Amino acid sequence: MTDTPGWASPSSSEPPRDGARPPADAPAAVPGPSAPPQATPGWNTRPAQPTWGGQTPGGRNPYGWSAVSSPRPGVIPLRPLAVGELLDGAVTTIRRHWRTALTLSLGIAVVDQAGAIASELLVSGRTGTSTQLLTLLARMPLMLLLNALATALLTVVVSRAVLGRSVTAGDAWRDARPRLLQLLGLTVLTTLMSSGALLLGFTPLLGYQASGSGTPATEALLALVGLLTVPAAVWLLIRYSLAAPALMLEKQGVMTALSRSRRLVRGSWWRIFGIVVLSKVLSVIIGMVLLIPARFIGLVLGFGSVDRLGSGNQSVGMLVMTAVAGIIASALTTPFMAAVGVLVYIDQRIRREALDIELARAAGLPEQGGAGSGRQADQTPAGR
Repeated sequence: MTDTPGWASPSSSEPPRDGARPPADAPAAVPGPSAPPQATPGWNTRPAQPTWGGQTPGGRNPYGWSAVSSPRPGVIPLRPLAVGELLDGAVTTIRRHWRTALTLSLGIAVVDQAGAIASELLVSGRTGTSTQLLTLLARMPLMLLLNALATALLTVVVSRAVLGRSVTAGDAWRDARPRLLQLLGLTVLTTLMSSGALLLGFTPLLGYQASGSGTPATEALLALVGLLTVPAAVWLLIRYSLAAPALMLEKQGVMTALSRSRRLVRGSWWRIFGIVVLSKVLSVIIGMVLLIPARFIGLVLGFGSVDRLGSGNQSVGMLVMTAVAGIIASALTTPFMAAVGVLVYIDQRIRREALDIELARAAGLPEQGGAGSGRQADQTPAGR
């Protein structure tokens, strides 16, 4: 993707053109009286009347300023976004750019499901209770590679969609290819950090079970110890969830992108956690809506039995039916999750760094003063 002011690295030596952008790790300004913004023709500035609870006395504006005034060159308005607007922006991206988004995600989903079938046939239920775990481990290298590829390509698509520009699959590949190896390294590193915390917690339980002389009480106690590491793994996952967009859009290195994510997430961990959980739940629902009918059809056609659905030893016919449903689900949910991640990153930079002003310039909109008023929205309950 060509360099634009909207994606300039914050560590660049070039001074901010708005002259007022705080660093990402700067504390939020304390609400209080401030100098009234200068009125600029064509853009409405923050109303002079006081707000309460993030609303004007009329109660129609959740941000305390006229939402109609915020420019919208692409799939989102250039101001701090509510959760619903983030999700709507992700869906709008898929709807407006469905040819590119679905083409990329469909190709990745086909390769992913082919790897899943190969892993299932390779293990083939011969390892007892460890079948599903070994199948997941066999798929892990391909999953990490495809995840990095999907993130790189779809980040380009979403970033262009925010500016109101379309991009072909070939253009996305050309823009993403120089950063792909770095993104793969970042994906592996963040996966190792979160999964390493879980492995550290559950290693005593796995070792105790492998000894073959375990008692239920001891296993339950060790399982509880392992569960205590789950919050740490989730905390790390959210803490570095914005590293991939930072690496792609700001052209940062791996360690710099991790540091960027840490600063952008600081103070907003719970909000980002809620958005990620909500988007994951929606994706799981979509997957189940497609998977359950596919397995039911497989049972009707005689590809398997009910007692074998939860095992790792399924027939080839049932594997194919499951793979078809998985391909369709992945083709829909992969661009959705990627879009949510990029939009959360953009939203955090708008709240912290007035990125809306730079995006308006990059989109070719006239120089206006009202876009920067969105920085104040992070101080209201609606922006938290």
